[in-house]
Amino acid sequence: MTDLQSWVAPTYQGLADLLTAGPARTWEAPSLCAGWSVRHVVAHVTMPARLTPATFGAELAAAGGDFGVLSDTVALRDAALPVTELLDQLRSPVLHAWQPPGGAAGALSHAVIHGLDVTVALGRPAVAPAEAVTAVLDQLVDAEGRWFGVDLTGVRLEAADTGRAWGDGRPVRADSGSLVALLAGRTLPDGRALPRR
Repeated sequence: MTDLQSWVAPTYQGLADLLTAGPARTWEAPSLCAGWSVRHVVAHVTMPARLTPATFGAELAAAGGDFGVLSDTVALRDAALPVTELLDQLRSPVLHAWQPPGGAAGALSHAVIHGLDVTVALGRPAVAPAEAVTAVLDQLVDAEGRWFGVDLTGVRLEAADTGRAWGDGRPVRADSGSLVALLAGRTLPDGRALPRR
């Protein structure tokens, strides 16, 4: 069995490389996360590189125990950090080794989904290894839309890049990365989205 954590570092490194090579305006471009720019997404995913467990606990307490409030607060605040600092944090071994309560599977899905929030929005290929995208897609399909409140009733998902398919009904055809984004409750740049429960 593949060590899912081993795909986390290349995903974040790939995102850092993409942002380093791109124009400065890329940081201000909208992501697939509603209301967040690329800069906000990077500030969000790099939280583990900045916040100690004690600091995180204090931030969560200040947010009334609501992780959504904490995420928005930290993303909006820390998006103001210098680009060089955010890039260093994307390359941080601390971030690459971090695991949420969901363990390595949670760490990988976090890295892949938020990487796709940037790359799909920018019309760029995924920065995660193809195997990592496939692993996260399998996790989301197995969860049957529950993680992000997506309703897969009467939907057939078709991965255009691998030929794999799941479910029965109205076909939704896209590359694996875009399917991951759809299953994570995102709206694609072309306006496609899966219905919500």
